[in-house]
Amino acid sequence: MIPIGSSSEKRRLKADNPTTRLETFRRSLLENFQRSLTEDFNGIRDFDDAICALLSVYHNEDLFADIKLYRTRLQRHIRRGLYEIRTSWNRSHDFITYLQEELFAGLDLNPEQPELNAVENTLVDALQEIGVAAEIKEKIQGPRIDRYFLHLPNIQHLDQLKRGLEKLAFRLGLQQEGVFIHATSEPKVVGMDIPRQRQRWKAIDASRLPQWAEQEKGNSRLAVWLGEDVLGNDFSFDLVDAPHLLIAGTTGSGKSVCLHALLLSLLWTQSKDSLQLALIDPKQVELAQYEKIPHLYSKGVVHLITDVMELLDQLVDEMERRNQLLREAGVSNLTEALQQRKLQLPRIVVVIEELADLMMQSRELETPLVRLAQKARSTGIHLILATQRPDSVTFSGLLRTNIPSRIALRVQKNTESRIILDEMGAEQLLGSGDMLVKIPQVSTNAIRVHGAYISQDDIKLCLRNL
Repeated sequence: MIPIGSSSEKRRLKADNPTTRLETFRRSLLENFQRSLTEDFNGIRDFDDAICALLSVYHNEDLFADIKLYRTRLQRHIRRGLYEIRTSWNRSHDFITYLQEELFAGLDLNPEQPELNAVENTLVDALQEIGVAAEIKEKIQGPRIDRYFLHLPNIQHLDQLKRGLEKLAFRLGLQQEGVFIHATSEPKVVGMDIPRQRQRWKAIDASRLPQWAEQEKGNSRLAVWLGEDVLGNDFSFDLVDAPHLLIAGTTGSGKSVCLHALLLSLLWTQSKDSLQLALIDPKQVELAQYEKIPHLYSKGVVHLITDVMELLDQLVDEMERRNQLLREAGVSNLTEALQQRKLQLPRIVVVIEELADLMMQSRELETPLVRLAQKARSTGIHLILATQRPDSVTFSGLLRTNIPSRIALRVQKNTESRIILDEMGAEQLLGSGDMLVKIPQVSTNAIRVHGAYISQDDIKLCLRNL
């Protein structure tokens, strides 16, 4: 084992790390593109190869091998780019210089990346300052964080490390963003996640969602895809295992985008015969674009409190009807009935975009929600409740008890994190889709996930293909 700060160990880890090899490839393409931009503009007739190389790097896929996909990606970026140019480019400035500054903002083409080494050196000093002796075994770069695997020769230092995390974050200049640690399967080794500067974040593109969905089509489960875990692996889970879900986070944390990722996952993978969506949107904003989808249950997207109450009562009646059908078929749940082909009923996913707004209008809504949370799982009815005000009034004890699965995006106070997750941590997330996902059937611990950005174009593309 090599002590922290050893240059030979850093070089070995850097060379062996697949992420580093990918970054080397990306850097080579970016250097070629930068050179093409700085050549004599009148001497260049075709930027196509350079642009294709840049988009290949951005999306982590070989667009030279699929011209149709390249054109689709290019059209989407052109639409977004035109808006950005209109809002940020000053016509008195040189346009080529502006493009270079925007395209390569935050990118360091120096392969040594001295600032990353500076973070390691600062981490070494900070650990020593809080009295923790540790050795780096490995370092892996994820989309937004660097994960350090630290060996603690003295196990007593683990408690000292946990108590010193706030000081460590302060020493590293992370402001409200926190340092997370987690146990590993290796003795005396702890994983430590340290966020990078935003300029060095890797974009998590929603274009991977349709590709993921192709592999899930035809499965009986309700698989949903959120984005990537902290090491860059796809993160998905089965909503049937959840079986109900709370999503909460402050304004701007990425709650609505997360909700769209769940909905598009279901729409990409399920037909209208296997899935129905009961959508409730009291603010009449986020779910309006789903008004025409064939998967809608009952009246469509519901807004008014009277219609919401009627819809929930209707779902309770449907739950009781399905329970009777299951008893008559001699099975205990819908999954078993579908596998044995004794019943052919679609699963129903109930989505409430802003639970707090509804609870302010009528506390009576809690009664049918609790009944559904308690008994609807076996009948194939699942709840997804979203709110930007995660307090004990909105998310009461009865709901918390019967909705075990939670997604916490960034919140303002640790008390809100406790309401969502029954533990602290969400107040130290990065925002912009950074979340802690707690699905008891997947893991006993909360899993950190970076959500994909779902744009209006992504939603329109999905709805066009239904």
